[in-house]
Amino acid sequence: MKKDAAKLELSEEAMRTYGYQIVDAIVDHHHTQKDKLPVALGSREEMDSIFLEEAPESPMDASEVLQFVLDKVMTNSTLVSHPKMYSFVPGPSNYVSVMADALATGFNVFSGGWVTSPSASELEIITVQWLLKIFGFPQKKGGGIFTSGGSMANLTALATARRVKCGQNFSKAIIYLSDQAHSSNIKAIRVLGFKKDQIRIIPTDLEFKFSINKLKSCISKDRLEGLQPFCVIASSGTTNTGTVDPLKELGKVCKQEDIWFHIDGAYGAAAILSPKGKQLLKGINKADSLTIDPHKWMFQPYEMGCLLVRNHKHLSHTFTEKPEYLRDIEGNTSEINFYDHGIQLTRRFRALKFYMSIKTFGLSAFREAIGYGIDLAEKVEAILRRSKSWEVVFPATMAIINFRFNPIGKSLSEEELDEINQYVSAKVVASREALLVTTILQGQVVLRMCLINPRTRLEDVKDTLNLCRKFANEFLEKKKVVS
Repeated sequence: MKKDAAKLELSEEAMRTYGYQIVDAIVDHHHTQKDKLPVALGSREEMDSIFLEEAPESPMDASEVLQFVLDKVMTNSTLVSHPKMYSFVPGPSNYVSVMADALATGFNVFSGGWVTSPSASELEIITVQWLLKIFGFPQKKGGGIFTSGGSMANLTALATARRVKCGQNFSKAIIYLSDQAHSSNIKAIRVLGFKKDQIRIIPTDLEFKFSINKLKSCISKDRLEGLQPFCVIASSGTTNTGTVDPLKELGKVCKQEDIWFHIDGAYGAAAILSPKGKQLLKGINKADSLTIDPHKWMFQPYEMGCLLVRNHKHLSHTFTEKPEYLRDIEGNTSEINFYDHGIQLTRRFRALKFYMSIKTFGLSAFREAIGYGIDLAEKVEAILRRSKSWEVVFPATMAIINFRFNPIGKSLSEEELDEINQYVSAKVVASREALLVTTILQGQVVLRMCLINPRTRLEDVKDTLNLCRKFANEFLEKKKVVS
């Protein structure tokens, strides 16, 4: 170790031993995580007490460092692929993609340009083609790029839309999105330099869908005031409720008004692989650009987002730069340099994990896994509706269900209901037995379950509901609430 330390190398034997230890740890994690507590809790003070130190000058034994990481780092990280991880959007992942990521990182493949790695570029072209076909985008003219996640895909889309529709002057440009749109879109708008008065937040209807009438009225008003409506952002699966905006109608409005139609499908677009999801997502193929997140409902490990566009030239025309130090690696017109299709020049080989997992399991397995999550949420809704303890605030939609503790026969005010459901969530998280947090719907504090993990069983959810009921009754006992 000491002899090779300055070269940052281990001996061949040490490398194999080290690698086997890591693979064993990952396999053990995949097979035992369901028996672990999914939630990690820790204050900054507690974390400092474990990790805070000066950078060491002298080398340590590699296995000792690894063991410390396994004992202290991995045990203090929430298990987003755990069957009882219900909050935000879980990350179920899959082992084949994990190993593909290890290969891509181990070989340190640069997937920015064709000359540096034609196979990596080709696999990105091929897998993007798969996605274009899945979502009904034109395969000859369409294109796309893998990104770190939905946030970067949305940013890339909006930068493209601005160039195509506004050119160099966007001082009068107006962008429209609903009050349920993901916060990453607002971030992207700010990063691109738009002012607050160039953003229109359109209120949703009682089903949390983009209001077509309100959008049309807003566009008309803006045009009369000499402004330039240029982009509408719809959601195909909102984070709060899984709601899909009226995509066909929005697409028609955008076509009539010559407005760029972007769909943020980071959460729910992948549901198109299931029969129920495909029905809900009618019109998604009319988008000018579409964000999807394979590291959510396509079961890839972090990080992996994707942007699809109807016309691949819109990407290259937006992001291509020609510095002199890249002049020898441009390639011909059929060879794509992905650094010309997005923001990053240096890019990791994200396509490999998607490629290997689809090849290994087949699309049919992904279809079944996605359908399972949708069906599971509907079964949970049925259980909640048969109970005297629970109120379904918004029905199961795209594997998300929103509900609250509101027992029949108890005289609880709205304030008390908010308090009790917030208490239930806090106690469940503190128990570390499940991750179940709240959101706000129509001014009410509600519990939200996202059930996309194909390894979450109905029994897991029933156990969690029993835990919630236990804490709710504990709250009632403390408050001495009587019938």
